[in-house]
Amino acid sequence: MTRKKDHEVVNVTDLKTWIPKLAGVRIIVVGDVILDEYLTGRATRMSREAPIPVLEFESRRLIGGGAANPAANIVTLGGKALQVGVVGVDGEADALRQTLAARGIDVRGLIADGERPTTVKTRLMAQMGLRFPQQVARLDKLSREPIPAEIERQLCAFIEAEIEGVNALLFSDYDGGVITKSLLAVVHALRGDHLLTADAQGQFDKYAGFDVIKCNADDARAYLRRDLRTHEEFALAARELCAALRLGQGMVITRGGDGATVCTPDGAVYQCPTPTITDVYDTVGAGDTSIAVLTQALAAGAPLVEAAMLANIASGIVVRRVGNYAPTPDELVAAIPS
Repeated sequence: MTRKKDHEVVNVTDLKTWIPKLAGVRIIVVGDVILDEYLTGRATRMSREAPIPVLEFESRRLIGGGAANPAANIVTLGGKALQVGVVGVDGEADALRQTLAARGIDVRGLIADGERPTTVKTRLMAQMGLRFPQQVARLDKLSREPIPAEIERQLCAFIEAEIEGVNALLFSDYDGGVITKSLLAVVHALRGDHLLTADAQGQFDKYAGFDVIKCNADDARAYLRRDLRTHEEFALAARELCAALRLGQGMVITRGGDGATVCTPDGAVYQCPTPTITDVYDTVGAGDTSIAVLTQALAAGAPLVEAAMLANIASGIVVRRVGNYAPTPDELVAAIPS
């Protein structure tokens, strides 16, 4: 296994040593929580009413999505996740709390707001004889309005009460109105020496002064308003973002099959490869796994580049599944090339 600093290849042999150290790390996960609903049916015929398949119901599955997915990844790898977010006063909120609690996620930081719905993404999946069912349609129920001041106050109070008992705070931004600038101002005032990471998803300026920001290639292109293709172009982009956002530990740009570009505050840039994967089934949740493992490894003491490589490998496991999936420690160990 190697990492590449600009054009220099450096051997990395100790990634597996970080995996046991992920256990016991405590992280507050703040962001837009989602209830992912998967309705699967077998495609039996085409409808006479429209050019769509008719599905005969087979199963319903509920999974925590959005900011709840990094939390699930953290606990699956042995850590402790305290979920902070906003839900409605409805049956979906109850279902989400139950789903997360069953995974071992602390849900005391989920604050109810009777003026907004719990965010739900319902996916219709067609079983067509393939290894995994195929998504036919998706229906979202959500609000993107900024949370009211009283709800924000309750979120901040929970963070203040719990922050001394955690190693890091992870922010998962799905543009759902939960992570406001005033909430982030309170976090900066409380942070002390706590690690702050964010999956910014294009909302870069909000997270200036954080330790680490992760984004994907498309978000980097959109923010910088230019095309990025080559390693050199991504290296320059990562340097610009790291410096402009005053990041304490660095910038990570994930690039799918091309791995990730990592820049540290001293301007050093590393091109982290991704494992060779021939059977990609679904990229849903890969970014959530990446920020979760990245944060957990950093909180455990791993250098940024090693943490990014471990996150790449974990994401490579996820894309071989349908929907959100949290890799186990054994799967992560097995996926690291010898």
